[in-house]
Amino acid sequence: MAHAQIVITNQSFSMGTTGRIGSGISPSIPGHTGRQLNLTGQGSLGSRLEQGDYIDLLPSFHFTPVNANKDSTRIDFQARLAFYSTNGTFLGNVNSSSIGGMVSSLPEAFVEASNIVGSHWSVWAGARYMRYDDIHICDYFYFDDHSSQGFGVKYKNTSFSMFFPAAIDTSSSGILPYSYENIISGKKSLTYRQREIFVLEHNIRKWPGNDIKLLGEFHLVAGSAARATPYYPEDKGWVAGIKWSHDIKTEQKGSFNQFAIRYGTGVANGGDNGNTQTWRTYGAPDPITGLYTGAYSFTAVEHFLLNCSNKFSLNGYAVYIQSKGGGTSINEALDYYGRLIPNYKTDFVTGARGITYLTNWFHLITELHYAQRQDGQNPDAQMWKFIIAPTIVPTAERSVWARPHIRLICSFARYNHYAAENGYSDFLQQAGNQRWGTYFGVRTEWWIF
Repeated sequence: MAHAQIVITNQSFSMGTTGRIGSGISPSIPGHTGRQLNLTGQGSLGSRLEQGDYIDLLPSFHFTPVNANKDSTRIDFQARLAFYSTNGTFLGNVNSSSIGGMVSSLPEAFVEASNIVGSHWSVWAGARYMRYDDIHICDYFYFDDHSSQGFGVKYKNTSFSMFFPAAIDTSSSGILPYSYENIISGKKSLTYRQREIFVLEHNIRKWPGNDIKLLGEFHLVAGSAARATPYYPEDKGWVAGIKWSHDIKTEQKGSFNQFAIRYGTGVANGGDNGNTQTWRTYGAPDPITGLYTGAYSFTAVEHFLLNCSNKFSLNGYAVYIQSKGGGTSINEALDYYGRLIPNYKTDFVTGARGITYLTNWFHLITELHYAQRQDGQNPDAQMWKFIIAPTIVPTAERSVWARPHIRLICSFARYNHYAAENGYSDFLQQAGNQRWGTYFGVRTEWWIF
C-alpha cells in the first residue's frame, strides 16, 4: 500500500524557551565539584543562583477557527521539552540519558481553548505546568502549583480543575501514599493507588491594583485491592488558602506585595524540599489504620518587589512551613515500607535580593538569606548565606526581569554546629563537617515566551 509523503506547511507556530546553564566549583569539596549550599529539605529556598543546569523548549501550535475574522477563540497546543543534569554541570558532555548525565522529559503537553466563540468560557486537557506567582529568586511557586495531568474549565474569574498525579508517577517506586508493597497469591509486588484532586479557584478583582485569590481542594486516594496484604482503605484530604496581591506605587512601575496562607490536611498536606504541590504527601501514615488522618501542613508566605528608582530594586521574601504526617510521633515514624522517616518538621526561610543598576547593561546582584529547619525534635539546622553576582545584561534594560543574564556568582554560607555536623546540605555531604560553604561559578539564565 502506497503512502503519500507528508509535507509540513503549517505556519501557525511559535517557540518559547527558559533555562540556566553554566559551570561552578566549590573549592572545599574534593575534586572541586560545585554543589548547592542550601539546607537539605528546602530545595532552592535560600537562593537559586547555584541551581543546576536545565533547558526547557516550549513549542506551541496555534489553530485557526473557521470564522477567523469574527471568532475570537484562541486554540493552542503546547508542549515542554525539558533537559536537565542529574549530577552537576555535565549537559555538554553527554548525548543520552544516563546516570550523572542528561535527562530528558515531557512535563507538559496540553490543548487549551480560550474565549470560546467570543464567550467567557475556556477549557483545557492534558499535562501542564499549572502554576502562577512564584518567588523567583528561590524558584518557589508557593500557593497554587497544580502541575500535573488532568483537565479544567474556566468561566470569567472562576475555574474548576481535576488532576490525577499518580498517572504520571507510576514509573517511580516508593512514592507515598500512592504505592505500597503487597502480597497477592504469595508474591510480593508494588501496587499503585490513583489520586483524584478536585480544585476550585476564584479571583476577586473588585479593587484596582488588588487581586484576591481563593483556593479550595479535595483529594481522594483510592483504596488498595481488596485481596491485597496489607490492605489500605481509601484516604482523603482537603486544602484551603487565600492569596492577596497588591500593586505598590513607586518611582519605577512594577512594584508589588504578595501575601498568602494555605492549610492542607490528610493526604493533602504536601509538599517538602522546595516543592509546593499539595499532593506530595508529607510524613508517615497512622501505624494502625494506614491513613493520614491528623496530618496537616500550614504555609505562610510574604513576597515583595520594590523598584525604588532606575538605580536600585529590592526583592524580598519570608516563608514559614509547619507539617505533620499521619503517624502519632512528632519525631520519626514508619512508612508503608517499614522505613523510619521524619513525621514532623518546621521551615523558616527569609531573604532579599538587591539589584543595583550600575549601567544599563551591567547590574550588581547581592543577596542575603537566613534559613532554618527542624526535623522532628532534632535541634535546628541553620544557615546564613551571602551572595554577590556581577551581571551582564545585554538587552540593556534596567529591570528585575531583564534577560538573558550572564552572572559571575560568589556564594558564601555559614552553618551552625548542628547543620555542619549532620551534613545538612548538598555541599556539606560532599565537603564534610565544615562551618563555611563556598561556591563560585559563571552561569547564564534566560527566558522568552
